[in-house]
Amino acid sequence: MNRRPLLLATLGWPLAGVAAPPAPAPAPPETAPDGWWDSRFTRPEGGELSLADHRGRWLLVNFWATWCAPCLKEVPDLSGFAQAQAARGQAGWQVVGLAVDAPTPVRQFLARQSPPLAFPSGLAGLNGAQWTRKFGNTTGALPFTLAFDPQGRVRWRRRGQTHRAELDALVLSLS
Repeated sequence: MNRRPLLLATLGWPLAGVAAPPAPAPAPPETAPDGWWDSRFTRPEGGELSLADHRGRWLLVNFWATWCAPCLKEVPDLSGFAQAQAARGQAGWQVVGLAVDAPTPVRQFLARQSPPLAFPSGLAGLNGAQWTRKFGNTTGALPFTLAFDPQGRVRWRRRGQTHRAELDALVLSLS
């Protein structure tokens, strides 16, 4: 019996011709670590990304890096999800990307995106890895994605590549 597909799927790696798994069941609400909602990150294009500005709505936060192949593969799904949610207005989810990377490669990567990403990104640097660990990502693996409810509580987390179908299922399960 070939166990490789099971192992790869368990690690969150996509398999050719295999549909993404359904979204895991939402977790009971969990308070974010101290200081999370006070965090501010420099934006690659200038300015600042304040997490407090996104509290009060459903929020998907994705930690990523330019050197992380699964991170780059999920970018189109995250951007498409963000665009579809933006069309829903205040009822839609906000998406935020936090780059656990150096500023120059992030800026170069974002400059090559056509169309541009449909969600804001912040430069989290090594601080981003520390935040993922505070949220239970003990290995610091990327990508790492969190969903927050409008009260600012963690409702879902995913280590590994996300897929659009999984995100759409998540929205339905939490609405």
